[in-house]
Amino acid sequence: MSSEKDTIGTHSGRGSSRDVIEELEEKKSVEVDVIEVDLRDRDEALKLVGLERTVEFSEEYYKKLRRKLDMVIPPLCAAVYCTQYLDKTALSYASIMGFPVTGQGYNLVALSFYVGFLVWVFPSMYISQKTRLAKYLGANIILWGIVMALHAVPRSFAPFFVMRLILGMLESCVAPILILIISMFYKKDEQGQRIAWFYMMNGVAGIFGGFLAYGVSFINDSSINIASYKIVYLLLGGLAVLVGIAVLLWMPDSPLHARFLTREERVAAIERIRDDQGGTENKRLKRDQLIEAFTDIRTWLIVLSTLITNIPNGGLANFTNIIVEGFGYTQKQTLILSTPGGALGIFSAVFCGWYSDRMRDRMTPIVLGLIPTVVGAAMLVGLNGTDQKGALLFATWIIGFYGSSLAIIYAWNASNTSGHTKKVTINAITLASFCVANIVGTETFLPKDAPSYTPGKISILVLLCAQFFVCYILRWTNLYLNKKKRKQVEEMKQRNGWTDADVEREKQRHAFMDMTDRQNPFFVYTS
Repeated sequence: MSSEKDTIGTHSGRGSSRDVIEELEEKKSVEVDVIEVDLRDRDEALKLVGLERTVEFSEEYYKKLRRKLDMVIPPLCAAVYCTQYLDKTALSYASIMGFPVTGQGYNLVALSFYVGFLVWVFPSMYISQKTRLAKYLGANIILWGIVMALHAVPRSFAPFFVMRLILGMLESCVAPILILIISMFYKKDEQGQRIAWFYMMNGVAGIFGGFLAYGVSFINDSSINIASYKIVYLLLGGLAVLVGIAVLLWMPDSPLHARFLTREERVAAIERIRDDQGGTENKRLKRDQLIEAFTDIRTWLIVLSTLITNIPNGGLANFTNIIVEGFGYTQKQTLILSTPGGALGIFSAVFCGWYSDRMRDRMTPIVLGLIPTVVGAAMLVGLNGTDQKGALLFATWIIGFYGSSLAIIYAWNASNTSGHTKKVTINAITLASFCVANIVGTETFLPKDAPSYTPGKISILVLLCAQFFVCYILRWTNLYLNKKKRKQVEEMKQRNGWTDADVEREKQRHAFMDMTDRQNPFFVYTS
């Protein structure tokens, strides 16, 4: 071996992927233009494929493989997200079904979930990086199912506060892990739809939860000696345990460990995402990627966007049923009348996810989803105190359109971040921002403002109007960075005397080096 270093682009191995890896094992590191990458820290994908594409698959083969992936991954993701949303919003149903904690105590119980989420989201994500993603997720789901069922036991504030806190901690891993799994198996122009498919379960859960609570509300407490809200918690806890078991059995951790795929299909699953330059996973926590995640201006624009869209969520998730009941509807009417909002949420998520992938545009769908929400918020403020119950109820339905924005933010992160540690960190930062926003949002609907909650409604209107501007700043930033990257690649091409074929080869070699989107000159951002 003449040197410990080799320059990317001079390696000529074109044999099997195993031959390529064995040759690379003899080297300590490679130098990528001006960036040095340690091969000991390579992407896990290189255990199956080489730095360059060594085998070609037809488009028909890729389509067949994608259909096979779609039969397993999105349904499991959807089941997990549906379960999480049901468990998170069970408190909203319980609030009008005899829940023993009311007033400011109820507010504190509501926000304790997000406190637990915020405290544990970073440790949880870094634990998941060191372990098998799906196994860690499945274990957390089973544990929170047990905690959900235990909500049927206490009668006072303190235990409810603690259990909601633990529930938040256990559920903090869900969205980041699902986003990582989707980004490992799907191309950039497929991720928005797949994320929307599981995110739409918020709407499905809203419908299912409403009907479930409505049905349970007919049970006579005295006949079975158990409060109806306890039955809801027991049923949802049992559902979570079943979903957790399904995840442990069938959810793949990565293309490398997808047991339902043959070895050839695993290789194809990796090769079909090579050109996106996003990689799959790496078990080592990298300090430089961690720093980059916190110093990237786009991270903080996403934080701002997440805060703006989820402060309203914090209030609406826990107070929508209380607001609707305040229009003059009975408890049973309120539970059943909440379901159309879930149907609109499903439509919003699916449409925005489809549009996002079809147009390769992440920000415009958020704007489209915000328009009905702003109209609904304006109606709630403008018609406040009137007897127009129908119009006010319609406003609470269309205000839920904003929910699709978080799904697109998830897709934005998946499509625009490379480097496994950076991905994990940015997903955690986004979810931490989500928690902070929901904590603040819970406190915008204060007991002293009941039953109209006018300040909370005004805050929704103002914040979501501001989101329009943030969306276009994010879009412009990515377009500007893509322009700089095109210029950088052209300079590299001229400096090294590369042909177009050389550029393509270099692009392939960069794909699974676990480089960040900033480090990789061939990474293209989705606007």
